Amino acid sequence: MLVLLPPSEGKASSGRGAPLKPESLSLPGLADAREAVLGELVELCLGDEDKAREVLGLSEGLRGEVAKNTELRTAGTRPAGEIYTGVLYDALDLASLDAAAKRRAARSLLVFSGLWGAVRITDRIPSYRCSMGVKLPGLGALASHWRAPMSAALPEVAGGGLVLDLRSAAYGSAWKPKGEVAGRTATVRVLHAPTRKVVSHFNKATKGRIVRSLVGSGVAPSGPGELVEALRDMGYVVEVDAPSRGGVAWALDVLVDEIH
Repeated sequence: MLVLLPPSEGKASSGRGAPLKPESLSLPGLADAREAVLGELVELCLGDEDKAREVLGLSEGLRGEVAKNTELRTAGTRPAGEIYTGVLYDALDLASLDAAAKRRAARSLLVFSGLWGAVRITDRIPSYRCSMGVKLPGLGALASHWRAPMSAALPEVAGGGLVLDLRSAAYGSAWKPKGEVAGRTATVRVLHAPTRKVVSHFNKATKGRIVRSLVGSGVAPSGPGELVEALRDMGYVVEVDAPSRGGVAWALDVLVDEIH
């Protein structure tokens, strides 16, 4: 099982670990594309601060994030699973998983990123600010920049099992499973049952709980159909839009009554 996650806008501090070693990151096929983004991002943030804030979509209150980006090559690093915070990661609560569940999470979870493309939760990275929606002056839209290297690297990473896609639309645009991989991919939307509307905070928290349920239990669905059965066995209310032909992802709606 491969679980595709979005990052979080808010991130923990870089910490005191050793500086970034790009060659140590997972998915080495993304190395050149990572270096291109990293180089331009650092250069941008070393220049005009107001321009950098505009490009990165940062408010005045987040001016310090520009300075953080200037130190990406020298700042301390921490495992990505500790860097990413926010609602989904709070609900997932990786730190409190037992040892076996942590190993399953390390094998299964892949976090998408405007800067790194995608990393595993054990990859050591510094704290940064660069969303997938950014358009860098030289490289252009990051989602477009990542499509070619992602399309080459991700099918192999997906292996032959279930792909559970929990990314937001911006990160989903960087790589869309196709063909046989798409046929064993499931996307999830979380709806507030009484209104049948997506509530952002609720959506993220429930997705975090779903991932925690899967890696914590050790259940390893081989495909979307088995995933639906597993989630229902765990107490989730799931509606399914199963594709009528091959090469199309399954769309799952998880219905939740209470927003908390």
